[in-house]
Amino acid sequence: MKKLNWKYLGLTAGLGLSLVAAGCTTEESTDDEATNVGNGQEIELAYVEWDSEVASTNVIGKVLENLGYDVSLTPLDNAVMWQAVSSGDADAMVAAWLPETHGSQFEEYGDQVVDLGSNLEGAKVGLVVPEYMDVDSIADLSDEAEMTITGIEPGAGVVAATETALETYPNLSDWDLKTSSSGAMTVELGQAIKDEEEIIITGWSPHWMFATYDLKYLEDPEGAFGGEETINTMARKDLEEDLPEAYQVLDQFNWTTEEMESIMLAISEGEDPEDAAEAWIEENPDRVAEWTEGVTK
Repeated sequence: MKKLNWKYLGLTAGLGLSLVAAGCTTEESTDDEATNVGNGQEIELAYVEWDSEVASTNVIGKVLENLGYDVSLTPLDNAVMWQAVSSGDADAMVAAWLPETHGSQFEEYGDQVVDLGSNLEGAKVGLVVPEYMDVDSIADLSDEAEMTITGIEPGAGVVAATETALETYPNLSDWDLKTSSSGAMTVELGQAIKDEEEIIITGWSPHWMFATYDLKYLEDPEGAFGGEETINTMARKDLEEDLPEAYQVLDQFNWTTEEMESIMLAISEGEDPEDAAEAWIEENPDRVAEWTEGVTK
């Protein structure tokens, strides 16, 4: 599976180059037909570098690679990810948070992509704090954490929702939102918990941090962050015609929060995302068989 540095609209997405040959050798026998469906055809999956999307994209990418496709995984800024699929510069993504988090992107690009429906249900975004903090609602915040919310990348849906919350809740009118990156946010969270300090973050689930730390969402009585969300799969138009078997696998891809978080936790503990995905696939053949039903023999 290839992970490419891809320049798109002047933006360079960062991940190193990694190339693994796809397909089967002529020496293999019984599994050739099942594992060479892709025949070396190229397919590019775009994703935003949230821990959840790193996990899901590596898993479905590895499944497609095992079917004989030449798979590229391309990390992009959120808005550029949507634009890439809508324009056909990327083939698909499994990283669309709806209806709120990526609502503005769906409004702009939704009629230019094919929505294959949810691949995960029960997703959520909001403000998250350690359980030891004596506050339970956004409406009750006063001067905690030096009146600062620690965010992730500018342009992320949860950051946009937090900006809405700052305007919606009068008690947050003088608060600051500090944006950085998903990785930097979790580092700050871990350090704050280690020192038993106050911290408020832009959080989302599924995420490995809920399995690692004792955390809670702050109640959102004004609904600034919306309700329960789904993570959907989006494909470029004509993908079904060009790569019908890959399209079918993407359409059948569906799993649970617990399954995703198990991979996220392994990655957070230092395992390479591709290795973590491959190990999960080997341990869950029945689930993978559901995604590849009708494709493999």
